[in-house]
Amino acid sequence: MSSKKQAIFISSLVILWYSSNIGVILLNKFLLSNYGFRFPIFLTMCHMAACAILSYISIVFLKIVPLQTLKSKSQFVKIATLSVVFCGSVVGGNISLRYLAVSFNQAVGATTPFFTALFAYLATLKREAWVTYAALVPVVTGVVIASGGEPSFHFFGFVMCISATAARAFKSVLQGILLSSEGEKLNSMNLLLYMSPIAILVLLPAALIMEPNVVDDTLSLGREHKFMWLLLLVNSVMAYSANLSNFLVTKHTSALTLQVLGNAKGAVAVVISILLFKNPVTVIGIGGYMITVAGVVAYGEAKRRFR
Repeated sequence: MSSKKQAIFISSLVILWYSSNIGVILLNKFLLSNYGFRFPIFLTMCHMAACAILSYISIVFLKIVPLQTLKSKSQFVKIATLSVVFCGSVVGGNISLRYLAVSFNQAVGATTPFFTALFAYLATLKREAWVTYAALVPVVTGVVIASGGEPSFHFFGFVMCISATAARAFKSVLQGILLSSEGEKLNSMNLLLYMSPIAILVLLPAALIMEPNVVDDTLSLGREHKFMWLLLLVNSVMAYSANLSNFLVTKHTSALTLQVLGNAKGAVAVVISILLFKNPVTVIGIGGYMITVAGVVAYGEAKRRFR
């Protein structure tokens, strides 16, 4: 592939990654807060159903990546454990969007490196260089400042967002530990293929018990709003697209490029959400978020230099 074609191809992947990732967050917020669809567990189950079906089509029929088969019962149990943690992180994030502005949700989500470093140390007792840990100070400080300057701060929403962020970090650390042997390693697309059906089995009873009116209310909303089913479908497909495009961008770019793009993506999501939802922001809140992002950038650079 010529350099020009490769640049266009990678640019297209980045655009797909940004649009699907930011799009699913904004649509989640719209459905859960503005549209009257108050069922974050059921919404997550829809996402997992789309991921299960589209992963199977992508891997088995389109052969985007080779199919990796499970080799043991032990490997299945490990994947099931990861799936439960993954469910917790996604459901927690969706619940938080009912109560928090997307901009503040993204600011809290940017603290993922802090929780990753914490869980990695607790699980392996391996220490990073002190400079790496020092870079985490502004990550946490920025969120504390942003919380104080958030006009629509909601304590329960904040707790759910922090919990979702911690669960996301815990899942990445757990994945590195449980699937560490060469025979058990799966690429992210095959891992999603196996995790999604397990997630559905976990989320279906949870939705029926914790969201008892979900079926009747969803059907009622569907009759009242003719585009609701289309929104749910687009939202669910975007959830898969975000995973697929993230995998492809990771495959075709360097770790440093991915880190820079990831940091910029959060900032883009914040700006777009403020423009769309018109949620009030303060100078203190914006300043806190910028401090957090600067800390995340410094942390990534410190890890790269002092590895």
